[in-house]
Amino acid sequence: MNEQDIKRINDLYKKSKTAEGLTDAEKEEQAKLRRAYIDAVKKNLSSTLDNIDIKEKDGSITHLQKKNKNA
Repeated sequence: MNEQDIKRINDLYKKSKTAEGLTDAEKEEQAKLRRAYIDAVKKNLSSTLDNIDIKEKDGSITHLQKKNKNA
C-alpha cells in the first residue's frame, strides 16, 4: 500500500459524499483498495507483535508466540 493508493481511497470517499456519488466501477475499486489497506495494516501489526518479548519479574525473557487457532 503506497501513498497514491491511500490518496485514491480518500478521493473516492470524498466523491462518495457528493451529490454525484460513485459509479459501480468506482465502488468496486474503493472496496478493493480498502481491503488491501486493511490487509496491510493487519500484516504490519502481526509482524510488530511477533517481535515482542516480555521481561518477567524474575528477569527472564519470554518471547510471545502466535496462538494456534486450532487449539
